[in-house]
Amino acid sequence: MKEIIPSPPPLVHNQFEAVRDLFSKNVVPSYGRFDLALSHGSGSYIFDVAGKRYLDLGSGIAVCCLGHAHSAITEALVEQSRKLIHVSNLYFTEPQGRLAAEIVKRIGAGKVFFSNSGAEANEGLFKLARKFGHDEGRFEILTAVNSFHGRTMAGIAATGQDKVKKGFEPMMPGFRHIPFNDLAAARNAISPATTAILIEGVQGEGGVTPATPEYLLGLRRLCDEKKLLLLMDEVQCGYYRTGKFQSFQRILEGVPGGEKFLPDGISMAKSLGGGFPMGAFWVRSPYADLLGPGTHATTFGGTPLACAVALKIFEVVECEHLAENARKLGDWLKNELERLAKTYPTVVKNARGLGFMLGLELAEKIPAFASSDKSAAVQFTSRMQAAGVLVIPAGTQVIRLLPPLNLKPQEAGEGISKIEEVVKSLV
Repeated sequence: MKEIIPSPPPLVHNQFEAVRDLFSKNVVPSYGRFDLALSHGSGSYIFDVAGKRYLDLGSGIAVCCLGHAHSAITEALVEQSRKLIHVSNLYFTEPQGRLAAEIVKRIGAGKVFFSNSGAEANEGLFKLARKFGHDEGRFEILTAVNSFHGRTMAGIAATGQDKVKKGFEPMMPGFRHIPFNDLAAARNAISPATTAILIEGVQGEGGVTPATPEYLLGLRRLCDEKKLLLLMDEVQCGYYRTGKFQSFQRILEGVPGGEKFLPDGISMAKSLGGGFPMGAFWVRSPYADLLGPGTHATTFGGTPLACAVALKIFEVVECEHLAENARKLGDWLKNELERLAKTYPTVVKNARGLGFMLGLELAEKIPAFASSDKSAAVQFTSRMQAAGVLVIPAGTQVIRLLPPLNLKPQEAGEGISKIEEVVKSLV
C-alpha cells in the first residue's frame, strides 16, 4: 500500500509551534506568555523565529541596559571566562572587590553584598532589618501599597499587591502595607515592633509612580526620629534608568536637603549585569557590618564572571554618557507620551515617570477592548507587538517603556510613531 505523506507545514510556523510545544510539555506554566518565540537580538532590536524584527522598549523588563548582543559584554564574558568563572565566597577575588568599590563610589560610604537576583537582594535587606531590630524585639517592616519586592515567600509578603499572595497563604509575618507617598500614614503605622520602612523610588509593577521629594525626605527624618532603617528597592528603577545611578538621586536633584539624603540599605539587580543574572544590596556605613560571618551567604553571588561583566557595563555607561541619554531622550519620550494623552484622551489617560522608566496609563473602558476578558494593558501590548514594538504591561491599565540606556533618537521616534498608530486605531 502506498504511504501518503502529508505536506510539511511552513518552516517558520513549525519553529514557533515546536518551541511552544517544548514549553507546554516541559516548563512549569507559571507565566502568562505572549505568543512570541524570540531568537536573537542586536542593539535595541530583537527578532522572533519567523524573522520579524521588534523595537524592544522593554529591555527584558529593565535588564538589557546596553540592548542585545552588545560586543563589550561578549568580550568581558569571553575574557574573564578564560581566567576564572567561579570560586566560592570563601576566597577573595579582585573583580568583586572592584565592583563593590564602584557601587560605593556612586552611592556613599557603605558596603555591598552580591546576590543572584533582585528578590535575593531584597531578602538580604529583610535580614538586615531583622538583625538591626532583633535585640529590642523589633522585626516588622512597613512597605507600600502597590509595591513589588519579588516572588520569594518573604518577597510576596512584602509586596503590597494581593494578586501575588493568592494561593500562598498564610503570609510570612512581619510586613504591613501603607499608602505610597503618604508620610502621615507611615508615621501612624509605626508600632513598637517596627524596625524598617521599605519603598521603591519609582513603583514599577505598581504602575510607574515616582516617590515625591517631600515623601523621601520626610521618611528619612521619620526613620531617624524613630530609630528605624530606611530601605529602598531600586531593582527596577535604579541603575541610571531615571538619569541618575539611583532613582532617589534624580528625584531629589536640586531639592534643598536632597544632597544629604541617603537610605540605610538599597537593593539592586536587573541592569547591573546587563542581562547576566546578578543582584546586590548596599548598606550604609553605620550598619554595614551587621551581617557578619555566618549570617548571610550565597553560592553564586559575586562570581568573577558576573562582576567582570558589571564592571564593563559601568565603563560603557560612563564612556558613552548613557545617564545623560536616559535623561534627555527620556524627557523627549515623556513629552511625546503626554502629547498623545492630550490628543487622544479617550484612549490615553496620562503619562508619567522619569528618564527611561515611563508609564502610559490607558483610559477606562476603551470600546475596542470590551469584547475580551484580558486587561487593557495586555491587549494594548499585544497590538504593539503586532506593530513591531515590545512594551511591558504594569497592572491592568498601564504600559511601561523601559528601553535600553543606549536607545538612539531615531529609535525613540520610531517607538512613538508606532505607539501613536496603535492609539489612533483605538479611537
